Amino acid sequence: MAHSHSHTAPGQPADGNGRRLLLAFIITAGFMVLEVVGGLISGSLALLADAGHMLTDAAALLFALLAVHFARRPPNTRHTFGWLRLTTLAAFVNAIALVLITILIVWEAFQRFSHPQPVAGATMMVIAVAGLLANLFSFWILHRGIEEKNLNVRAAALHVLGDLLGSVGAIVAALVILTTGWTPIDPILSVLVSCLVLRSAWQLLKESVNELLEGAPDSLDISALKRGMRREIPEVRDVHHVHVWLVGEKPIMTLHVHVIPPHDHDALLERIQHYLEHNYQIAHATIQMEYQPCSGPECHLNEMQTGHTHHHHP
Repeated sequence: MAHSHSHTAPGQPADGNGRRLLLAFIITAGFMVLEVVGGLISGSLALLADAGHMLTDAAALLFALLAVHFARRPPNTRHTFGWLRLTTLAAFVNAIALVLITILIVWEAFQRFSHPQPVAGATMMVIAVAGLLANLFSFWILHRGIEEKNLNVRAAALHVLGDLLGSVGAIVAALVILTTGWTPIDPILSVLVSCLVLRSAWQLLKESVNELLEGAPDSLDISALKRGMRREIPEVRDVHHVHVWLVGEKPIMTLHVHVIPPHDHDALLERIQHYLEHNYQIAHATIQMEYQPCSGPECHLNEMQTGHTHHHHP
């Protein structure tokens, strides 16, 4: 998400990627449940924090699976863009849940600094090592699909790689408790792992909110797009009334283009479409070509801001 994150990706992944994602999801979700049970039995907050981190990975894998499924469902008259926005909504709900989980774990950690709790180091160690092995196996499964250049698989692999740090943290805490009996290391490392979870959750929240509010992609500079189009296509005099938003990470654009009346209308339209797709990966653009200068207030829609511009589509 998954972040993020990158939580959906355009395109239609191969069945092999879908199987890899499903297997990695089953492993990750299964060990997440194991870590929750183990954390409650052993009294380890670090294991519970790592389970929270594994929840971010399981969610990222689930969003990738949903993207595989919904990308295959054709648009219809009721849902003209298909169903990809569902994964964005799920990412938003997941991010909120992760922030709440992180706050609860950090609160419990501070409680334990003043009132230390016994921790079963041996139980904690066994479950933390099992979690590490599960993460390594998931990463190996997903890494085999990376050469296919699938965005979902690469994003999911990065999530799992990040979760290895949480498992290592839990192992370190278990080692310290077994060798020295110093239990405060458990809440200390749980706070560090929680920071990793919060970072993933915050990125996921930002991306999903931006998409739900129909914001433009962060990487898109509309002013640069307008300048570049005027420079590279001589017939273009002005670009205005630009709207950009995302549907399942696919950028969608509408724009008005003031042009010198061309000899071949369709050829000029094709050059503008090629410019948008080649330079900005915008394959879905609705272009209104105009022969007279724009005089309405919407002509200056994008000129009051520089850099990233976020607007609703009509």
